[in-house]
Amino acid sequence: MTIELSELRDAAQKAFPADRLIPRRDESWQLIAEMGWLMLDLPEELGGLGLKRDAVATIHHEMGRVLPAAPLIPALLGLQAIAGSETLVDKTDWVERVCSGEYIPLPMLSAAVEKRDDGKYDGRIAGVFEADMASHILAGLGDVYALIPLDAPGVIAREQPLWDESRRLFDIELTGYAVDPSLVIAAEPAVQALHDNLSISAQLALSADSLGAAGALLELTVEYLKTRQQFDRPLAMFQALKHRVADLKVKLVAAEALFWSRTACDTTPLETGAIKAHATGVFREIAEESIQLHGGIGLTEEHPCHRFFKRAFLNCQLCGDADYWEEKTGRLVLDAS
Repeated sequence: MTIELSELRDAAQKAFPADRLIPRRDESWQLIAEMGWLMLDLPEELGGLGLKRDAVATIHHEMGRVLPAAPLIPALLGLQAIAGSETLVDKTDWVERVCSGEYIPLPMLSAAVEKRDDGKYDGRIAGVFEADMASHILAGLGDVYALIPLDAPGVIAREQPLWDESRRLFDIELTGYAVDPSLVIAAEPAVQALHDNLSISAQLALSADSLGAAGALLELTVEYLKTRQQFDRPLAMFQALKHRVADLKVKLVAAEALFWSRTACDTTPLETGAIKAHATGVFREIAEESIQLHGGIGLTEEHPCHRFFKRAFLNCQLCGDADYWEEKTGRLVLDAS
């Protein structure tokens, strides 16, 4: 199936207009399922569209511009793992359930889980977005990846306070949880390969989301500078402000060029981790500068600047922060020298 990226971009912009930030979660999720976005990179033999990474990144980029509450990124990661499983019983049925709108997310933060001598698991799985709408989660437990029913014995979901109020984040606590063998997605030695593939997809998705949001916020800031006047002149006429905005634009364009150049080729988890750290860092810098460029109104609850600011800081922490990826890159360079 051939679908132009411009078609995906136009469809996303029509469904989620840029002037409607944080569209309602449940309505957005239903629309996402109806538009077939849950099948974007699903192989055609499983009933999906079979599109490549650049197509998926295009949707994440456009969705990032409206700060979505609907958890498309963790849902697509969960479906990717299910689709690639060689051990999951009734895999086709699971794929159909997810594509129809059943939410089975992959956690976006690291887990701390230990396996008992009797084979049961204790610990905490962090970073599960919108667990209140999920039937299962798909988590790595060290020696296996498995689907975990949220209503199973020994499984408790606890919501965690979050600065970004447009999203809900949960921890899943396991106490003597026994994995159902029919729900195993991958077991050793396939666990590491699955983890690496999911890491690449997660980093690219977060990068696209961050760059889309950064672009939307920078456009919002430029428009404000054109209309806000001081000393009978628009703020956009002041050279010092022009230079600050120009510097931000250069950083954004460079980050986007780097990102899009890597979506169409093979990459390693370390490479995509570095791209994600850079993209989220640029988003954070634009969010910080935009608040200052808006002046007093940028600090108010009524203005959307703070929503982008909070989203930027959260994206920086998901799936490894900049310190984590910089340390891994440094160790690789030292080992090679």
